[in-house]
Amino acid sequence: MQASKLIENIKFKRIVPELFEDFRVSLLTQDTREVIAGSIFVAIKGTRIDGHKLVQEAKKNGAAMIIAQEPLPDMTIPVVYVQNTNRAMAILSSFFYGASSQALRVIGVTGTNGKTTVTHIIEAIFSSLNENTGLIGTMYRKIGDEVLKTKNTTPDIITLQRTLNKMVEKGVSTVAMEVSSIALVQGRVWGIDFDVAVFTNLTEDHLDYHKTMAEYAHAKSLLFSQLGNKYAHSGDHKVAVLNNDDSLSKQLEEDTAAEVITYGIKNNAMIRATNVEIHGQGTNFDLTVFNKKYSVTVKMVGMFNVYNILAAFAAAYACGVSPEKIIKALEQFSGVKGRLQLLTSQNKVSAIVDYSHTPDGLLNALETINEFAKGKVFCIIGCGGDRDRFKRPKMGKIAVENSDFAIFTSDNPRSENPQVIIDEMLAGIPELKEIPTFIDRREAINFAVSMAQPGDIILVAGKGHEDYQIIGATKYHFDDAEEVKKAFELKEQMD
Repeated sequence: MQASKLIENIKFKRIVPELFEDFRVSLLTQDTREVIAGSIFVAIKGTRIDGHKLVQEAKKNGAAMIIAQEPLPDMTIPVVYVQNTNRAMAILSSFFYGASSQALRVIGVTGTNGKTTVTHIIEAIFSSLNENTGLIGTMYRKIGDEVLKTKNTTPDIITLQRTLNKMVEKGVSTVAMEVSSIALVQGRVWGIDFDVAVFTNLTEDHLDYHKTMAEYAHAKSLLFSQLGNKYAHSGDHKVAVLNNDDSLSKQLEEDTAAEVITYGIKNNAMIRATNVEIHGQGTNFDLTVFNKKYSVTVKMVGMFNVYNILAAFAAAYACGVSPEKIIKALEQFSGVKGRLQLLTSQNKVSAIVDYSHTPDGLLNALETINEFAKGKVFCIIGCGGDRDRFKRPKMGKIAVENSDFAIFTSDNPRSENPQVIIDEMLAGIPELKEIPTFIDRREAINFAVSMAQPGDIILVAGKGHEDYQIIGATKYHFDDAEEVKKAFELKEQMD
């Protein structure tokens, strides 16, 4: 695409110089490391890095044009000045990559907990229908069978548009995508044409960024308020899928122009689970879909996973998939790595690796385990550094009150002192108790495994699918599931 044609899509701009030699755009990027000859570099003013200070580097690497919102003196290549480079980047990337979301069925999932599991279940449902599917989220980006690494739950808008464009090229029809609250506030999904938006729940998280629960709730609401504002003649219009057991859903229903479908367990809903029975091998429940009842057996455990299943069911149902086909796919789905992932030793000690890194997520995981645990429950938990400090004492308190044996350790301490993080977790314990603490997470896992007896369950919480640990500014390989398996093997050798 020619540069002159691309920037026509920004209505309000100032070009310096007004007349410039046109060129074919090779790449649109906000990352100087990606810049090649013929690139357009978008200078984004971020919280840590200001792209305006990197324009000379971008020019040196081959950039032929800069998009900026602040004055750039002494530039010898064309500069397009706009009010907001984030918004300009969203507009330009949509047109540069062919507005690919409009050629796809895009299902966005937002909420504090459950996004990864819900998107994986949705992807599994449509894969079972022999569709070529895509997935974008915390663990990776997936295009058919191709897996790509990702930095954020929701990528930046250029990476997102590139990914969607590649999905179209590869014949993908349905995309399940996690949409984080921070991404919504930062405009990372501006221009994405969502067909279905799913809300899981709202509990405390990311208050280091949003500051208050009201701001956090508002961030989540943006996905629904931006969910189209027209009704297609064919009936193929937008749908909001809402958790009727979460109080925010009432507000979201008012915020959206889309049709609404509700799900739940406690309150009456269009799609509802009753008679839920959780056991060590899975969960059984009765599913009512607009007054028609079905019996469902799944391989996933936990009440919160029933909510995840209902959310995914409602999303697929909103897209016209029959209940029978959805249930068949659900019964074959075995779960997601790091989401209540069960590991068992030869001497019948069980470990569950889970991504429960919020107070609500940790409580849900422990309550689920306590429902079917026959022996003692151990809980290994840490809190991330440079993140929400308010939840640390709450996490400590939940771990102590809902397990027989709590062990505090490091998660991703980042630039913080790990011992300070642990001390802040200890502050949440109402009565002074002897809590084993290990700055080294591997030592914490080995200690729990050495203490556990047959029939006991060890919850290793907080990191889930992550295969790394960030200490200082360095990312080291560390996988909770791998470490548990090693600890099991070590104990078996010693016994």
